[in-house]
Amino acid sequence: MHARRPLIRSMLAATLALASSVAFAHPKLVSSTPADKAEVIAPQKIELQFSENLLTQFSGANLVMTGMPGMADHAPMKVAAKVSGSDDPKAMVITPVRALAPGSYRVDWRAVSSDTHPITGNIAFTVK
Repeated sequence: MHARRPLIRSMLAATLALASSVAFAHPKLVSSTPADKAEVIAPQKIELQFSENLLTQFSGANLVMTGMPGMADHAPMKVAAKVSGSDDPKAMVITPVRALAPGSYRVDWRAVSSDTHPITGNIAFTVK
């Protein structure tokens, strides 16, 4: 009977280690459309794909115009956009209210998954 204790302890330790690594996992940005640093024709929507399902009520994004052709001192300006989930629970969709003018843009995102720890980041792209 005592010979099984080390085996049981090992199995318990492995189970706890696996459970803690899953519990502390954070969502990571896997891809975006447009891609980070891409030069594109004005997109109708921006899609962010994450490694985990998002809690949409706690996740979000801001679309910011960071530069405009011919205006060297263009201050960052928030752009009106709707942020929503999609049929894919790992995706976030940012839909500008109006067509994006030529210039440079940044999407500042906040992603929260089941571990409830917010992770932030950004992508940038240029509209031709």
